[in-house]
This record gives sequence, structure tokens and C-alpha cells, in this order.
Amino acid sequence: MKKCLYTGPKLVKKLFPDFIWESQTNKILLTFDDGPLPETTPLILAELDRLKIKAAFFCVGENIERNSSLAKEILAEGHLLGNHTFRHEKIWGYGKSKIHSVVSEFNEFVKDKFDYDVKYFRPPHGRFNHFLPPALNELQMENVMWNLLTFDYRNDLNIVKFAVQKFLVNNSIVALHDSLKSKEIIIDSIKTVFDEAQEKGFQFGEPSECLKYSF
Repeated sequence: MKKCLYTGPKLVKKLFPDFIWESQTNKILLTFDDGPLPETTPLILAELDRLKIKAAFFCVGENIERNSSLAKEILAEGHLLGNHTFRHEKIWGYGKSKIHSVVSEFNEFVKDKFDYDVKYFRPPHGRFNHFLPPALNELQMENVMWNLLTFDYRNDLNIVKFAVQKFLVNNSIVALHDSLKSKEIIIDSIKTVFDEAQEKGFQFGEPSECLKYSF
């Protein structure tokens, strides 16, 4: 497989330079998409606690609504909660006003539920269009992508190991999934990233130091 599939297309990065594609420090940031779910989130939180790592969780609003106690736990344990839309929507087909509405729906729900201000967004499937930057700018939000996609959702630890061993760098934003698709390998995937980082002498950072916020 081509490197860009794991690290992101260079052309897209050049076209959207204001998006966050890598950690802003020489420290690794773990990120988890799609949760929270009772089948996976407690496992992930326990492993992160064991390893003393703080992460960013890009959650789906519907999952927060169903599992609000898990979202509270994410926040209580010092992790970042980000916007992954309320219904895991395909925003790449939307105009600016629709994207603004979709992103706002999640933010307002979380603010009302937890009195928490959401500052960061990640588009479902990592796909977006040119309407996303102005919509997020109006909402004073940053878009967080990644420079290491592990493909853990394919449920094959060998793929994760290949991706991590080949492409993990000291400023990686690592994309993992808090979902049923990755349930069977998610803990081993986290361990794989941790062990490779240890071997290469890399450190893990907290979201607050790894992600810029310009507003």
C-alpha cells in the first residue's frame, strides 16, 4: 500500500494548510474516533490510564446521548472530547451552511449536557470539502486530521503493526477507533503504538500541547 494511505495525501495537506495534520510538538497524540461505546470505551480508558496517556476522543453525538456516563468519564479522566458530528454524517456533500449547522448541533448538545466547549472537529471518514474551513472558522474551531492512520477498523493487528512500525514519527497524530470494528484488536493496537514509541525514544503528549488553537 502507498505511504499516503497511512500518512495522508501531500496535495491535500498543501491545499488545506490550516488543518492540523501533525502534533504541534515532538510528542505523539493518540486519537480515537466514533465512540463512546460500552463495548470499547471502558477498555480504552483503562489501558490509557495504565499507560498514563491522555488522548483525544472524537465522538459521535448519538453515542454520547446513549452513553453519557462514558462521555463524562472521558472528560473526568482528563481526555479531550472532540466533534465527529452528531450522526457520523457524510459532510463532504454539504454546503457551508449545512456543515455549520451539523457541527453546531454537536457543540450545543455537549455544551448543554456537560458545560464543555468543543474546540476541535474531525470529519467522519476523514473526508471533507472546501466549505469546511470557512464553516469551522465561523465557529472558531480547528480541524484535526492525522499523519498516521492505523487502519485498525479492518480488525487485523498485522496491518496496524505494519503501519506503526513503518510510519510512526515523533510528531504523529495517530488515528484509532473506539468502535465495534476495532474492538478485538484495540488494546493490542494501543500497545503496539506504545511499544514502538518506547523503542524509538518518542514521548506521548497531552491534547493541549499537541493541538494548536488559534482563536
